[in-house]
Amino acid sequence: MSKTNLTTAGHTLWSKIPKANAELFALTYGSLVTELLRDYDSNIPEINNQLERIGRSIGIRCVDELLSKAELSSANIHIPTCRDLKDTAEVVAKVGFRMFLGMSCEVGEFSSDGRAFSLFLYENPLSIFVELPDSASRKNSGGSGGAKGAGGVEEESLSSAGGAAATGGDDHGPDWSQIKYSNIYCGVIRGALEQVSMKVECDFVKDVLKGDEVNEIRVELKEVMVDGAGDDYKEE
Repeated sequence: MSKTNLTTAGHTLWSKIPKANAELFALTYGSLVTELLRDYDSNIPEINNQLERIGRSIGIRCVDELLSKAELSSANIHIPTCRDLKDTAEVVAKVGFRMFLGMSCEVGEFSSDGRAFSLFLYENPLSIFVELPDSASRKNSGGSGGAKGAGGVEEESLSSAGGAAATGGDDHGPDWSQIKYSNIYCGVIRGALEQVSMKVECDFVKDVLKGDEVNEIRVELKEVMVDGAGDDYKEE
């Protein structure tokens, strides 16, 4: 499967998708995270789960959207059948991320048995304007410890949510080192791959917001499902 052809397909499909303003997109997502902080009393693990769940609901529809746009495109884009997990990873990275987000994504770190790989995101449209509290950084250089959200109103809201949590119950406040701000990506990948009969687990293992040099999502294939995910699609 040619990476060049997949990259070209991704760019072509991206040109067919209606665009949203990048800043508005980031602020809208920031509002979602802020609302979850309020609804779940800054319970970080549960917030991570909810972001993944929301992403899965999106992901199970992404495959149909991708294939329908490819079929209807005047460029007659062909998405080849994936022969193995490596082919699937390349389609996710070169076509999926480019089509829906217009962003670069690289594949690497395949496991020896070929059942796990990493996606490296060198840009993240969800996290522009975002700065997590110092306690979330692995390098933790100290500082005010206040949470800064996706600009303007979101910065104030996220700070208020974190402050409220810090004054109630736990004297130390929420453990921001656990938050996976962009965990929605993991859900999208899981939901999309379920639609092609692949059950996977995804984990956001590196995050630029926490001081890492690159964002890394680890994807592990758990099983190939026999009957696909039709029932899950109906439930969602």
